[in-house]
Amino acid sequence: MKPTAKKPDLLRDNELIYGRLLAVDEPHLIQRYNKALVAFGLEPTRLKSFQIDRTGFSPEIAEECGDFDYLDPNEVNRRFIILTPSQIDLPVVHTAFSNTSQLMFEFMSKNQRAIDALTIKDVIYGEIEDSVPKVNDIEDLLSINQVEFKVLSAEDVLGKAAELGRLVDRLKQEPDAWRDNAMLQRMVDLAKICGDIRENALVPDQVIFRHNAYWTSHFGGLYVFVDPDMTTVICDPAAPGFRRSRPWQVSYLSINDADK
Repeated sequence: MKPTAKKPDLLRDNELIYGRLLAVDEPHLIQRYNKALVAFGLEPTRLKSFQIDRTGFSPEIAEECGDFDYLDPNEVNRRFIILTPSQIDLPVVHTAFSNTSQLMFEFMSKNQRAIDALTIKDVIYGEIEDSVPKVNDIEDLLSINQVEFKVLSAEDVLGKAAELGRLVDRLKQEPDAWRDNAMLQRMVDLAKICGDIRENALVPDQVIFRHNAYWTSHFGGLYVFVDPDMTTVICDPAAPGFRRSRPWQVSYLSINDADK
């Protein structure tokens, strides 16, 4: 019997969806990606090649694990995986918030030196952490004033760089610290991993960002516009909290008004 031909996917084949993604096919990058997946409590991929977007989301891995929200399990506190600084030029193809792409761009731009240095030896992963663990009503969305990037690395290069920095400070501040051979050896060992932390900024230091306008897929699609004097919410009136959450502060518009 002839093998069954793969059914063509015209949208994907013509890059109408999932276009301009980055191919990941080098074993060491796949290994690093798997370390991030395991850190998130997910199964490592068995794929030998896949594509990723700016956040590290892969449609192939989503299909493999049967979960397109594997990096966004509650559609809030979005996870990210950074294998290479070049991800900054990629689109975001799957997200519950329209500002995810811009937040990732700002984070990667503001911390470019650290990301350049870290991804030479390690994978960066973490969460874009909001103030709520889950969105149950409009009030939860209104309570999100800013986000903070919680950043980790699989080989703990971030932690080792911070430890080396503390030891350097101790060496400078304590007159007899240079006599501590164990400490000096530890500094040498850490420097082999982190390099010269005076030149290499390994710890991202700009991690808090604010956005005043976004769309979210929650409640069938909802828009939030934050102005100094008034916040505007546009959504389906059936959304929980519509015209009940912060009525003194929020102007509510029905998304159905456009049909009238």
